[in-house]
Amino acid sequence: MKIFPVALAVFGLGMGLCLAAAEEAPKAEEDSPYENMQVLARAIQLIRQDYVDEKKTSFQDLTYSALRGLLAELDPHSSFMEPREFVGMQEDTKSEFGGLGVTVTTKNGVLTIISVAEETPGFEAGLLPGDQIRKINGTSTERLTMSDAVELLRGEPGEKVTLTIARPDAEDFIDFTIARAVIKVPSIVDAHLLPEDRTSGRKIGYLRMTQFNEPTAAEMLDALNGLEKQGMEALILDLRFNPGGLLSSAVDVCSEFLPPGTRVVSTEGRSPSREYSTKAVSGGYRKYPLAILVNSSSASGSEIVAGALKDLKRAILVGETTFGKGSVQSVVSLPDGSAMRFTTAKYYTPSRKPIHEHGVSPDIRCTMTLEQEARLYQARRKSELTGDVESVDDPQLDRAVDALTGVLLYTGKEKAAELAKKG
Repeated sequence: MKIFPVALAVFGLGMGLCLAAAEEAPKAEEDSPYENMQVLARAIQLIRQDYVDEKKTSFQDLTYSALRGLLAELDPHSSFMEPREFVGMQEDTKSEFGGLGVTVTTKNGVLTIISVAEETPGFEAGLLPGDQIRKINGTSTERLTMSDAVELLRGEPGEKVTLTIARPDAEDFIDFTIARAVIKVPSIVDAHLLPEDRTSGRKIGYLRMTQFNEPTAAEMLDALNGLEKQGMEALILDLRFNPGGLLSSAVDVCSEFLPPGTRVVSTEGRSPSREYSTKAVSGGYRKYPLAILVNSSSASGSEIVAGALKDLKRAILVGETTFGKGSVQSVVSLPDGSAMRFTTAKYYTPSRKPIHEHGVSPDIRCTMTLEQEARLYQARRKSELTGDVESVDDPQLDRAVDALTGVLLYTGKEKAAELAKKG
């Protein structure tokens, strides 16, 4: 009983000394790099000197922890990557990495799944966009940084991870135990002509794109060539649940549908603004009518493509307002192989509309309920597992078909009128 008062007295004495020292310290120059680096260096020195667990006080551990906190405080999209995490990010852009096949972000402070790549463990287990990950292997995600969460989601192929999920239409949490695998995510997972009984006899192509990575444009080109050989008259490009990816890939996709030299997106930040334009493609750009499907999970690269083709009157957007993730993250490597990813600019569409925190609004608004989206995902999962294509209620696709059918009918009459005049 005598220990507590003594400890309290010592604590109080220590506080008094600290306060006195603070009062006597000269006022630092406002935002002085030298003064503030002194504070950081002194903090690291004291931790190394007195922290109870010496194993946690290496200079690298403390430096990495400081960098994680520094970048996490900027915004949800900025983060620090240790060397192994940086290697993992580079593998992601090449469409091959280890994990569950889910793309996550922080939404309203909660780790949330944006999209689930098809033909992956997460997709087969039944995870859905919008699912909130509350725990990973029993560890709460409430205070995890994005990098830490991704690190927990990844692991050796065959190892299992348990996710505790909160789903908007479920009263209780749901646990999913999923075996990790090497993820190879194709950009184009479905390309075919829609049944003519659904398109009033017109040959309307459907192409679903899951992300924007290095091989995306080449995969799309192969798919388009195949559809065009079948006589495709118009195309529906499905960007729903597409979380984005590489800016260069998004620009390359736009190049297939716009004249070369067309500005599709610009960036503005503290550095001079930049503009990104289409380039010439072999055989020339496509001119047939185009509709794009988007929803609230269409983000980043999807929003660049959708915003550009809408602004330039090249495509009809159908669906819901997109996610609104229109910021540029620059990745800068550090001398030891680690890297920083931080926001350096924001995207703007050709008409100078901001994407970040606004999204891209559709020309034809058509929403789907959570139940409809879940059934759509279930149908895709069944198709993957069994090979059977199941017809499912998809009002957004139906509206896009109606829009393109009307365009084809109108352009057909225009062509007939031109021929009549020439005759």
